[in-house]
Amino acid sequence: MASCIDLVVHCSRHPDGRRQVTEILSLGRRVENGIIESSKVFTTQDGSLRATSNSLPAAEKFARAGFDVAALLECA
Repeated sequence: MASCIDLVVHCSRHPDGRRQVTEILSLGRRVENGIIESSKVFTTQDGSLRATSNSLPAAEKFARAGFDVAALLECA
């Protein structure tokens, strides 16, 4: 199942009902003891979503779809 998913987007809901993306994870290819390897691509810092310096998410899959992940993350 994990091989079908590239990114996981975590959202939170504010008391006024507004939703906000708080974290984006990329899933790795390793599964150990039922735990799927993941790394943070974006995380909330000081109230803003910011790119992290971790590994790129499935760069080859995005390249086949015409996206350069490194270039997209540099703009974030």
